Amino acid sequence: MTTSKQRGITLTGALMGMIVLALAGLFAAKLLPAYLDYFAVQKILKAMETNGEITGSVQAIRNAFDRRNTIEGVQAISGPDLDVTKEGGEAVVTAAWSTKVPIVGNFSACLDFTVTTAK
Repeated sequence: MTTSKQRGITLTGALMGMIVLALAGLFAAKLLPAYLDYFAVQKILKAMETNGEITGSVQAIRNAFDRRNTIEGVQAISGPDLDVTKEGGEAVVTAAWSTKVPIVGNFSACLDFTVTTAK
């Protein structure tokens, strides 16, 4: 009598795998908008730097950010929230914000973002 080993996945293993995938999908779906805002702010500041829009006054820099933001639609931050400083004769624009993303019930993710033109 020979015994053969069965291979495969059990029902419990399949259910556990599906639960893990569902949780990963939930996290991704909830956190994606916050990260899309982050990448949009990066894009705006990079475009402003490339086009020389960070060489004017503080108000001009903030207005330029708001103009570009009308296209991108970032809700987390606006022109008045930018921190504009001078380092070595150059303007450095920094955008820093925090976002609280509710996941399930009273469980939330707190995300801190910082984007700067400093090299």
